[in-house]
Amino acid sequence: MVNFFRGNVWNIVTFIAVLVLGVVAIKLLLNIMKRLFRRTHLEPIAVGFIMAIIKFLLYLMLVIVLLEILGIGITWIVTAFSAVFLAVGLALQNNIANLANGIIIVSSGMFKKGDYIAVDGVEGSIAQINFLYITLMTPDNKRITIPNNKILNDIVTNYDSNNTRRVNFEFEVGYANDVELVKNTVIECMKSNGMVRLEPAPFCRMKAMGDNNLVFVARCWCDREDYWNVYYDMMETVFNEFKRRGISIDYNQIEVRERNDNPANPVTGNGLPVRVEKQRKNKHHFDLENSDLTELFPIKRKSKKTTKTTETVTTSTPKASNVQK
Repeated sequence: MVNFFRGNVWNIVTFIAVLVLGVVAIKLLLNIMKRLFRRTHLEPIAVGFIMAIIKFLLYLMLVIVLLEILGIGITWIVTAFSAVFLAVGLALQNNIANLANGIIIVSSGMFKKGDYIAVDGVEGSIAQINFLYITLMTPDNKRITIPNNKILNDIVTNYDSNNTRRVNFEFEVGYANDVELVKNTVIECMKSNGMVRLEPAPFCRMKAMGDNNLVFVARCWCDREDYWNVYYDMMETVFNEFKRRGISIDYNQIEVRERNDNPANPVTGNGLPVRVEKQRKNKHHFDLENSDLTELFPIKRKSKKTTKTTETVTTSTPKASNVQK
């Protein structure tokens, strides 16, 4: 140990000096960069992430310089770190993709905390923006975590991107109602609500003639935080005002008719036809392995009784002829 310190005294002094000065310089540089980032319009989470990357790179450079001062080769260290980073990258490729997408989301200012968004059938207010995922809080107080990769690869609706929102309504009334009366009633109801903006002016027109009733569409504008209050207030106000002014809301109607005539049902033919059996060919298949061979080679056999009878008739014939003579 004594010989090592005697032979490398200047290297040790240089190592300590570079270490102290390097740490101080890095801290000062990070402090200056934080002040510069505060003047920009980046989100605090984006600033923190960028500063973490810069801090890691600066300290990594300091470690490499210190190793060079001590005369320690860094080639094998770089090789080892490269192999480790490759293995980690392959194992965490999905997380790396989420990290890259998180950088894009945060740096672009696509969302901010508190925005009400809808993505892939899920909607809620943003509770936390991370570089790996986004956390939503639903209106019924459910916590939903969505990966950043899903955010960028799907259609996202941000309901709080603007200060105002348009509220859309549809009302159905019977055919017997006056069109102008319905339009004026809806517009007056919207103008009576103080949360509804008068510019742009509230709008109401007949949209379609349905199967059972007339369909009216109405629109008005309000501040984004008053959207649901305006929607529910208008539904109740219009319903009550329709009843007060005698505007009927018809249900689905089905017309039923009773027939008094006797419809003639035409009949063809004289009942069931006589069954005619189909002529099917009898396909005989001879199984050479299992069938009796006599079926293939029939043999005729004469009985003994028949032979004796024939011989008797033959011997008796001469006697009969002698009697005749």
